[in-house]
Amino acid sequence: MHRFASIAAALAALAISGCSSPTEGIPGDAADDAPFAAIGANETVRFTGTEPFWGGQVVGTALTYSTPEDPDGTDIVVTRFAGRGGLSWSGTYDGARFVLAVTPGECSDGMSDRTYPFVATLEVKGEQRSGCAWTETRSFTTPDGADSPVP
Repeated sequence: MHRFASIAAALAALAISGCSSPTEGIPGDAADDAPFAAIGANETVRFTGTEPFWGGQVVGTALTYSTPEDPDGTDIVVTRFAGRGGLSWSGTYDGARFVLAVTPGECSDGMSDRTYPFVATLEVKGEQRSGCAWTETRSFTTPDGADSPVP
């Protein structure tokens, strides 16, 4: 378990360094000693990334990971870890380590005009991928200012 926590912390640090600084005032931000609490344990987190395309959602210990080759997705049992500056979920996908870290920060997927409230960093099959994430309570916005929980 300690190994996954270390991996999650490293991924979260990398995600933060690649985007804007964490949103101030979010419970569990880097200035706080408490675990990250901006996303509830039973809240659905959706995530997406490009180059290559990937995405899915996670709630509790159930994560679904999808790619263009597997549009219905593969279900993965994961363990949730709440650090000071974000969350991570870790499990096994196709026999390899799978770690998704979500940290607060304005994020663009580079393909749409959406702005997401969270940065997603994924380690899958030894590769690191960058993307964005959102929840129903903290959804992405579009240029017209509209919020939407599902793209």
